[in-house]
Amino acid sequence: MPKAAVVVGSRSDEKLGMDAVELLKSYGIDCDYRVISAHRNPANLDDFVAKSDAEVFIAVAGLSAALPGVIASKTVRPVIGVPKDAKLMGIDALLSIVQMPPGVPVATVGVDNWKNAAILAVEMLALKYPQLAARLEEERRANS
Repeated sequence: MPKAAVVVGSRSDEKLGMDAVELLKSYGIDCDYRVISAHRNPANLDDFVAKSDAEVFIAVAGLSAALPGVIASKTVRPVIGVPKDAKLMGIDALLSIVQMPPGVPVATVGVDNWKNAAILAVEMLALKYPQLAARLEEERRANS
C-alpha cells in the first residue's frame, strides 16, 4: 500500500495538514500525521524521519519554514513543502522553502496550497502504483 507522511510544524498548521491527509486517504494512501517542530524538537523530527516508511513527505510550515528543508536533509525520499500564511502573506515561508541549497531539493507549492501538495504526492506515488495513475488520469478527463 502506498504511504505518505504529513508533518506540520505547529498546532496552528493543523488544518492544512489534516486537509492533505483527508485527500491522500481518499486515494487509498496510508498516512502518518505528526506535529513536530524542527526548531523546538529536532531530535524527535530526526527520529521520525529515520524510522518512517513513508515514500513521500509533505511538510507544512510558516514563519521561518525550516521544516521541509530539515526533513529533506534527513532523507532521499521526496519532500513537498507547503508554505503557510503566518506573516507577510506567506511570502517569507514560500521563499524559505523554495530557496534550498543545491543537493537538498524540496518541491514547493503555493502558499496554503495543501491540495496541490497532496495531488503532487499522489502523482509521485503513481509512478510506482499504476492504480493511482489510472485514477488521476480518469479524474483529469472528467474535469476537462
